[in-house]
Amino acid sequence: MNKAKIVFLAGIASLGLACTSTKSQQVAVDRPSENQVILKHAFKDKFYIGTALNLDQIWERNAAAISVVKDQFNSIVAENCMKSMYLQPREGEFNFKDADRFVALGEQHGMHIIGHTLMWHSQTPAWFFVDQKGKDVSREVLIERMRKHIHTVVGRYKGRIHGWDVVNEAVLDNGELRKSKFYDIIGKDFIKLAFQFAQEADPNAEFYYNDYSTAIPAKRNGIMKLVKEVLDSGVRVDAIGMQEHNGLDNPALSEVEKTIVGFASLGTKVMVTEMDISVLPHVNPNMGAEISETYQYKNELNPYQEGLPDAIATALASRYKDFFALYLKHDDKITRVTVWGVGDGDSWKNGWPVPGRTDYPLLFDREYKPKAFLKDLVQLAEQK
Repeated sequence: MNKAKIVFLAGIASLGLACTSTKSQQVAVDRPSENQVILKHAFKDKFYIGTALNLDQIWERNAAAISVVKDQFNSIVAENCMKSMYLQPREGEFNFKDADRFVALGEQHGMHIIGHTLMWHSQTPAWFFVDQKGKDVSREVLIERMRKHIHTVVGRYKGRIHGWDVVNEAVLDNGELRKSKFYDIIGKDFIKLAFQFAQEADPNAEFYYNDYSTAIPAKRNGIMKLVKEVLDSGVRVDAIGMQEHNGLDNPALSEVEKTIVGFASLGTKVMVTEMDISVLPHVNPNMGAEISETYQYKNELNPYQEGLPDAIATALASRYKDFFALYLKHDDKITRVTVWGVGDGDSWKNGWPVPGRTDYPLLFDREYKPKAFLKDLVQLAEQK
């Protein structure tokens, strides 16, 4: 989660804001020639531009997607394959096949590589917290399991992965610590211990706290309190990640700016780690990214199955432009902006929090063609 670039097709300027009313009418743009500007260069010396990769992209089974990744981005993070349920599905049995491939792909193309995520309540295998009889393990046992997992994973990629999401989503929207199994068995010290173990395994990597809905004032303050306590204990937190799973009307940009300034005031870097902007109706006005939050499908919650109306496409373009203008304003604090997926068809927002919807939350469409508003993002960078 660090410092780089964002650029795009000079030829894209000839395109109007042409997100149209049917999928078949979406804008098509050829891959950039050697003489054209590409995404990762436009924001040079501003911040890294990253994307999250799924397994088809990691194993290069999707040629169109991987072409975009190689041409346009300079930072990558694995969407799922480095979470503990995949790396250590059973105690002591590590599976690094997909993670190894992810790291090798990043190294092959000179990418800034991010590991995601070491400790997260949501996708930790059940065995992590129980003994052979299914009862909760002791505090000491869980700490040792944490230590072994973090040392093994971070140690395997020592000097190769540049930064790690160490603890993910440990603060609730009201600012209180989440009562996860880690918290219930160990207490809040599990957060400090996770950062300590990661730094023992690779002292030269960067280590991050990562969360969603960081623009909610109570949550922002809770995260700042938590990170300050870890820092005051003498353990490093190099950056705080703002996931930025946003909507067309939420959160307010003014609150996002307060979050950027507040996080930076702790002496940490700030990163946009999982950005997308949903155009769909959201049941919970706070948006967020609480993975356990799901709602029943209704047709009225899926209004754009055949493509975006011009007015909604225009609103999406304006929203992205506003966010990137804010990130550029604070490029002395922000070191990475990562979008959570390559093309719209890859996005988790098609299935969450309402399964079976059609969303358009990313920079590239379902055919991996750049959306017309990217030229505006490039112009913002060039004007800065």
